[in-house]
Amino acid sequence: MKHNVLETIYASLYGAFGPQHWWPGETPLEIAVGAILTQNTNWKNVEKAIQNLKTNKVLSARALHTIDPAALASLIRPAGYYHVKTGRLKNFIGFLVAEYRGSVKLMARETLPVIRNKLLSVNGIGQETADSMLLYALGLPVFVIDAYTKRILSRHGILGHDLPYATYQHLFHSGIRNNVRLFNEYHALLVRLAKDFCRTTPCCNRCPLEGLGNG
Repeated sequence: MKHNVLETIYASLYGAFGPQHWWPGETPLEIAVGAILTQNTNWKNVEKAIQNLKTNKVLSARALHTIDPAALASLIRPAGYYHVKTGRLKNFIGFLVAEYRGSVKLMARETLPVIRNKLLSVNGIGQETADSMLLYALGLPVFVIDAYTKRILSRHGILGHDLPYATYQHLFHSGIRNNVRLFNEYHALLVRLAKDFCRTTPCCNRCPLEGLGNG
């Protein structure tokens, strides 16, 4: 039953919005950095921060590892919480350098359970950030659960809003094909729906999922 609901949602959203070409980023490292910077902010702010890193030629593992924290904080200021995110970026890059010589490609050779547990051991990287890195930077089949996903599914009576992250993730992992491209597109489509229709104050008129479940 859930399998059919998930397929129905995906088909409706893809038909309404088409491919989203997400996550934006020129390299796996840029995507991983973006996953940290996007915490508690919108992507437009992240783009400004990433552009600052590019302009100053510090968007590499080596440069991020050696740059002074105050200088890094200044560059990523547009992303908000820049002192906190500086620490988290430094923690991640330190981990990347120590474990994988600064190479995201080397990190991607790990098995999914191993690298996920390692990422979650890095201070400042939670489940959503780790899974964003795994899916979008490393190309591993793990579904990213965010506030948008919980909002949409709970409003349509599929799962309770306050259920754990793992419960939501299990729904997708057991309910649809475990495929990187599918997970990528599905998550991006849910984000699009949340921004266009399923807002904090929902705009249900003409929503692609109108009439589904409790929505």
